[in-house]
Amino acid sequence: MLDSKPTLQTLLDHRSIRKYTGEPISEEMLTAVLEAGRAVSTSSFLQACSIIRVIDPAKRTALRQISCDLSADDYEKALAEGKRLGHAYVEEAAEYLIFCMDGKRHHQLADVQTDWTEVTLIGAIDAALMAQNVLAAAESLGLGGVYIGSLRNDIARAGEILGLPEHVVPLFGLCLGHPDMSSKINQSQRPRLPLDVLVSTDTYQVASDEQLTAYNEVVREYYQGRGLDLDWKAQIGSTFGGEVRPFVLDYLQKQGFAKR
Repeated sequence: MLDSKPTLQTLLDHRSIRKYTGEPISEEMLTAVLEAGRAVSTSSFLQACSIIRVIDPAKRTALRQISCDLSADDYEKALAEGKRLGHAYVEEAAEYLIFCMDGKRHHQLADVQTDWTEVTLIGAIDAALMAQNVLAAAESLGLGGVYIGSLRNDIARAGEILGLPEHVVPLFGLCLGHPDMSSKINQSQRPRLPLDVLVSTDTYQVASDEQLTAYNEVVREYYQGRGLDLDWKAQIGSTFGGEVRPFVLDYLQKQGFAKR
């Protein structure tokens, strides 16, 4: 019988784990966390999600290359020079799971319309809920993980590497492994927005400038403790200050989603 921490303790202790010991995850543990994912709630019982477990080293390397933060031109140049880009833990983690929005089974069984934007939302929500169940279960067993949204830096290439048919879209990855807690990168939790900003009652409550300024300072102090000159405002600006993967819509539509 696996020894699992209490749910509340597990969730409150969460932090992203980017450095691992190299110890493999036992078959019993892996099966348990995948079963936890399988048990998750799903919209209208559609089960519009699939998981791809990537164990091929060559595919791990190719997916790692996608997860870099370079411009398109610099990315292609670095690849041409044979550089290994992106997050090392995509290759190093004991397990790398890709969560996909999946309408393929629905088309196999019935004459359906899955090109509505609402269906895209259903698939993305199903995948996110399943992934969170998997990670929470893994953390309860003493494992750790980190999500890889940068899989979408070249979503079409990721689909090719994984051999995805029409009606299946790779949304994000999840690295799992035994945490190396001697690594400083694993030891701290980033401060989240306070509840009085996150939670409203009956109607949406706009956060005050004072609340956001105070939180931004908390984040700044956290990053200063890690030797970084960064705050939440800067992170928002770097992420949303320009185009945000504009090619994703084309790929979604190519795969049969978000056409109307």
